[in-house]
Amino acid sequence: MHPNAVHADSAPGSASGRAAGSLYRLVSTRADAGGTEVFASSEHVASPWGPDLQHAGPVAGLLVRAMERTHPREGARIGRVTVDLLGAVPMSELHVRAWVERPGRRIELLAAEITAADRTGTLRPVARAHGWRLQTGDTADVQHLADPPLPVVSAGAQDLGHLPFPDAWQHGFVDALEWQVPPAADQLGTTTGAWMRLRMPLVEGEEPTDLERVSTIVDVANGLGARLDAADWMFLNTELTIHLFQPPAGEWVGLTAETSVGSDGVAMSSGVIHSAAGPIGRVTQNVLVERRPQ
Repeated sequence: MHPNAVHADSAPGSASGRAAGSLYRLVSTRADAGGTEVFASSEHVASPWGPDLQHAGPVAGLLVRAMERTHPREGARIGRVTVDLLGAVPMSELHVRAWVERPGRRIELLAAEITAADRTGTLRPVARAHGWRLQTGDTADVQHLADPPLPVVSAGAQDLGHLPFPDAWQHGFVDALEWQVPPAADQLGTTTGAWMRLRMPLVEGEEPTDLERVSTIVDVANGLGARLDAADWMFLNTELTIHLFQPPAGEWVGLTAETSVGSDGVAMSSGVIHSAAGPIGRVTQNVLVERRPQ
């Protein structure tokens, strides 16, 4: 373990700030619909872009939860997840199903979909995901880490209030995370590092898997590495892609993030994902940039 690493069962800070409740509650499982699960959404999944919209992080967590439970196999794990947001995800019941899209002995492609009712009551797709599940083997003798570790934040740590986030963002899902942020993270546009963990379960009554935790949390890269002031700009990601070369471990997820903004309204957020023993993967997001009306 790197000397600056956080122990998987400890935290960069105390266990204070853990909140009651959950992001979702499982309402029913429909055996007549291929095992589709129906979830009630809590106020803790709200997006910073509007109280009637869900943050993409919890949505990604539900999709990954469904894929992990689809014909799980010993000696294999999901190494890449891509989530496409097909539209605004409402603060309402979500219907989730998953399947094996391309079976294989060593490599298989999983898929999952979330549908929600529109204003007419018709269910429509609002998010889809694909995940590559790969056979694992022993490669410890050739292990290589391309990124440096994210140091522990302890003495002098700051909480969410010291991040350059507008007050309107500090509710819903952003507030459902416990944050530990280096004191230097006070400038918009800098490469910002933070340790985060869920204050509550993804699904009521369940302990999230480590992959569920990572998939739920890392969508915050867009805000954490923001280069634009949210008071003047909107920057919404259309998708989320996670590559994990190392399996995640522990409650705390580290992220170092930054955003590159192009000249024509398109941007890219990217970040390095960390857990106890060091970096474990990367996340990228395609971003639409728009000026707020004056």
